[in-house]
Amino acid sequence: MSVKPVIDAFFDETTFTITYLVSDRGKRRAVIIDPVLDYDHRSGKASTTSADRVLAKAAERGVRIEWILETHAHADHLTAAPHLKARTGAQVAIGEHIKDVQKIFKPVFNATDVSGEGREFDRLLKDAEVLALGDLEIAVMHLPGHTPADVAYRIGDAVFVGDTIFMPDYGTARADFPGGDAATLYRSIRRLLSLPPETRLFMCHDYKAPGRDHYAWETTVAEERARNVHVHDGMAEQAFVDMRRARDATLAAPVLLLPSVQVNIRAGRLPPADANGTSYLRIPVRMAG
Repeated sequence: MSVKPVIDAFFDETTFTITYLVSDRGKRRAVIIDPVLDYDHRSGKASTTSADRVLAKAAERGVRIEWILETHAHADHLTAAPHLKARTGAQVAIGEHIKDVQKIFKPVFNATDVSGEGREFDRLLKDAEVLALGDLEIAVMHLPGHTPADVAYRIGDAVFVGDTIFMPDYGTARADFPGGDAATLYRSIRRLLSLPPETRLFMCHDYKAPGRDHYAWETTVAEERARNVHVHDGMAEQAFVDMRRARDATLAAPVLLLPSVQVNIRAGRLPPADANGTSYLRIPVRMAG
């Protein structure tokens, strides 16, 4: 039986995102996965209230934060990684294919300060790379499809899956963002679901599937294989691709897509300030037709 880490989940109802504090019981080491910066798009105001809640729990547990891990460059919330790094000294890590995402979006925002090589992050992680966490190990799984850079983190008996898959009654991630691909997503999910059936899976988001009156973010490989409405056992790749493409064509862009991506490809830093000392987010505008 795999060692079980201590897992604290923090649900942000504004963005439907779950941030995790994952701790090793013995050595009192911990990581934070997918932290959320509180950002009000209407006013342009941001705060670290949610991130500070995670830090308070870490202090309560008496653990030292060693890593801040991103599963990908999120399109629905801004990351609080820089604040957490400043408070803890932890390194910020993401999958190495963030370079591909940077190269896609750098010209979209004319972001001349973005390296395109991932240098904004402290560590770029390769598929199958392993990080130490006290008596635990963090194994990296590259699971592209939603974006080219998505990774999951396997820690003990738990996997933090990012946006690759959702709760069984909700399905799977969209694959229509630049660099996304439905067939690639299918193969990534099948790789994830090849893990032992008792493996616990922790979602990055939950939106309450129709008929469910509560948020949920923990399931198992066995449950996903048996009941996932999009990709249960027996769902063929082409059928999944056809379903995913048709569904994605009906979806609106996430509300915080443009603010989030340009900040998150910078590892959470705002764009360089203008001469007046203020940072401005860029919103590209294109006339239809």
